[in-house]
Amino acid sequence: MDILHSFHDNTPDLSAAEIARRLDLPLSTAHRLARTLLLGGFLEQDLRTARYRLGPAITELGRISHHQRGLHLAAPEFAELADTTGATPYLALRSGPYAVVVAGGSVIPEIGLRRPLNSTAFGKVLLAWARPAEANLASLPPLPSFTDRTIVDRAELAAELERVRVKAYALNDGESAPGVRTLAVPLLDRLGHARFALALRATPVLITDERLPWFVERTRSCARALEVLLLPPNERRKDF
Repeated sequence: MDILHSFHDNTPDLSAAEIARRLDLPLSTAHRLARTLLLGGFLEQDLRTARYRLGPAITELGRISHHQRGLHLAAPEFAELADTTGATPYLALRSGPYAVVVAGGSVIPEIGLRRPLNSTAFGKVLLAWARPAEANLASLPPLPSFTDRTIVDRAELAAELERVRVKAYALNDGESAPGVRTLAVPLLDRLGHARFALALRATPVLITDERLPWFVERTRSCARALEVLLLPPNERRKDF
């Protein structure tokens, strides 16, 4: 599993020696584990360079998971939100200390993109309405910085999450990249936990301070529709 996670930084391929260095394994162990994954289709190997890349089994399981979660059903809602607002919608869920984009976006490779929770609007949403076992900020690794606006202090992040809960939406104003403004709202289950975060990304020229409430309302409306599509009936909020 750690070998598969080694490809999370979008590295296209790795040699056995690079896998061994990344995971602090003996080279012989890295070879043996990589060969096992190769036989299962989870890795494939370039016969010319002997380097490994993610295999067809990963693609197959990813597509199965995408459909089992019902994410293919969200496409019309994303299209309508994009057409209405002129911004780009994203759906993300939590994977450990990261938020992972699972639907939406304007470019296909953005699906599967991982971002640290502290630097994005959808990451803040997933933290603000986290399950109890995932709510402890002290359990997060060091908070990385991407711009001079990124929140890297845990006390400051805790205060920001409290503001997010009060406002019922999160804002990323140039914290992950300059010139990008993103807002996000939660898709909540019946216990009040964020199963997904729905984000809308544009620039401050489009999502202005004056029009921000309008964008938030459009995003919330879409989120409510997605809760019906993506959550089983017994996990939806009681007001459905």
